[in-house]
Amino acid sequence: MLNRSLAPDFIQVNEINFIAPALKNLQNGIPVYTFNVGKQELVRVEFIFNNVNWDVNKPLQAVTVNSLINNGTAKLSAKEIAERVDYYGAFLQTEYGADQITITLYSLNKHLASVLPIVKAILNESNFPQQELDIFIQNQKQKLKVNLQKNDFLARKTFANTIFGDTAYGSDITAENYDALKRDDLLAYYAAAFKAENCTIIAAGKFEDKEFSLLNEFFGGEWINNEPSVINKFTYQNNTGAVIPIDKPEAVQTAIRMGKIVINRTHIDFPAFQVLNTLLGGYFGSRLMMNIREDKGYTYGIGSGVASLKDAGYFFIATEVGSDVSNVALKEIFKEIDLLKQEQVGAQELDLVRNYMLGSMLGSLENIFSHADKFKNLYFSGLDYNYYTNYIATVKSISAEKIQQMAQEYLDTDEFVQVVVGKLHYS
Repeated sequence: MLNRSLAPDFIQVNEINFIAPALKNLQNGIPVYTFNVGKQELVRVEFIFNNVNWDVNKPLQAVTVNSLINNGTAKLSAKEIAERVDYYGAFLQTEYGADQITITLYSLNKHLASVLPIVKAILNESNFPQQELDIFIQNQKQKLKVNLQKNDFLARKTFANTIFGDTAYGSDITAENYDALKRDDLLAYYAAAFKAENCTIIAAGKFEDKEFSLLNEFFGGEWINNEPSVINKFTYQNNTGAVIPIDKPEAVQTAIRMGKIVINRTHIDFPAFQVLNTLLGGYFGSRLMMNIREDKGYTYGIGSGVASLKDAGYFFIATEVGSDVSNVALKEIFKEIDLLKQEQVGAQELDLVRNYMLGSMLGSLENIFSHADKFKNLYFSGLDYNYYTNYIATVKSISAEKIQQMAQEYLDTDEFVQVVVGKLHYS
């Protein structure tokens, strides 16, 4: 009989194999990284553009261009673009990030020659109709108004602006910023960012010579866009020890967000710091979850994270707790951090975290698109696959002593920015 009171033995992941891309260049120099794997007649083609020409007085240029880029060209309306993409069973999406904008096409191989001209028109001839811009402004202002009533949104927004200031990573967007949007500014940004010399293409799926030739046919020539641009570059210093209470007397729950600027993926300590983060609040069995949720019942969820951006990394802890227990919840959070500094983690707990992290890495490589995503993390951080080799080796071999040292070095709570939004209790 199976004894269900006993957990199964851990079996540690021994090896994780990553698929690396092949590199070719279009005739105009655009690099194309290809992952040609699989038998299904399906490809994903990503056109990735670095964000450029940051202007603190026009913080919404890039995100608005991303939102409206497929809403009309010289010859196609937004409706016509959507209908043509749908007709061929393709899927087109745009994604804005703090460092890059990505235009992604999913298509069956047999229809690639029909949908790539649509993408070419979007990347060369988008005209950002004033009517579409007006609708966007109205919708976004209403969305912002609603979101500002949400404690977690306000905490996240305030935290980002406090640690990163008025840059692309933390700009404090207001309704007035939307009112200031001008079509001419969008056209100028579009011409500066969406050009061949600022483009990287990553293609995955059944992507062979025929598909590459189609890319070269449609995107290997001269692009219309040619405005001068400078890739965004930011520098930061810790805004240490800022405590920002935002009182909302009617709130039933209090949102807490705290953390600081730390290292990013390019730093040698980053994999070890990820182990520390996982222990503290990076998975369901973490110390913060076990204490604040499972033991105390103060919240439905609490977690910590470490984010890697091009010019910075940041660590954060986020939760929403009952307003009447917000102060004691804060004390418990700091207690768990202090324990990591003062006491070495036990072997059993550390083994559990090792297995979780290695299993998560392996599980994240479910298809060739996942391998392409892993490559993007490396490429835009200026790294190679040695990063993942080091990551896996670190997770497998990191000592309790090293984790304690990392906590002491990187989790100085006196340097934390603390944002607390809700019904405040002073004690």
